[in-house]
Amino acid sequence: AQHPVRILDALCRDLNGEKLDHIVVTGDLSNLSFPSELERARQSLDTLRLGPREVTVIPGNHDVYVWEAYFGRHFERCFSPYCTGDAAQDNAELSGKGPRFPFARVRGDVAFIGCSTALPSPPPLADGWLGRRQLDAIESQLAAQRGRFRVLLIHHPPVPYRMDLLRALRDRKRLHEVLRRVGCELVLHGHEHRDLRASLPGPKGPIPVIGVGSGTYADPRPDRRARYNIYTITPGSGFSVEQRIYDPTTDRFA
Repeated sequence: AQHPVRILDALCRDLNGEKLDHIVVTGDLSNLSFPSELERARQSLDTLRLGPREVTVIPGNHDVYVWEAYFGRHFERCFSPYCTGDAAQDNAELSGKGPRFPFARVRGDVAFIGCSTALPSPPPLADGWLGRRQLDAIESQLAAQRGRFRVLLIHHPPVPYRMDLLRALRDRKRLHEVLRRVGCELVLHGHEHRDLRASLPGPKGPIPVIGVGSGTYADPRPDRRARYNIYTITPGSGFSVEQRIYDPTTDRFA
């Protein structure tokens, strides 16, 4: 398998060994969004010592891969404690089917805004959408958190990358308009399963956009091997990034 469970478990062990304040996961915790896949990923997340309050998860396109998963809200049901916001409206469940996106989690000087771009797409498509409701809510939440270090969590990158015709965030230009108006200090995305850097215009200058390689990829190429980033945020001064990469000879990250 390209993404063996043993690397996921090694990842969780490594995260537990680091002095972290918060963990974010930008999607693709499953392959075909089967409930059994999501439940197995949930088991691993439940081993993280920080607990659901300090672990924030959003879905990737593979987590809502089929219409049954979308209409059944399998992801929301499984990961509800990890994708529930602070506000009363975020905590309200829709007919018992879990929280809605986007949601906001404020942790001290940092505000995490988690959204969903995940919708079922027929192969070979792997595209995503936010939609007007989410875009409006993202703008409101970002505006409400001015003064904090705001981190927007999104699965599909909001800028063009490889195979863009098939894999794009379709309404990214509308997101660009939102970010240009209200700003954001950092955008973290997934989807491409590789290290990527870009920026988008904001009201006070460029907004960094960062994608990281998969945390569970068993690839012999050093530049594609499983990895994750640690961000040290200093509100008012920016942030720095450290990367930890999986070593198959020791079954550890370093």
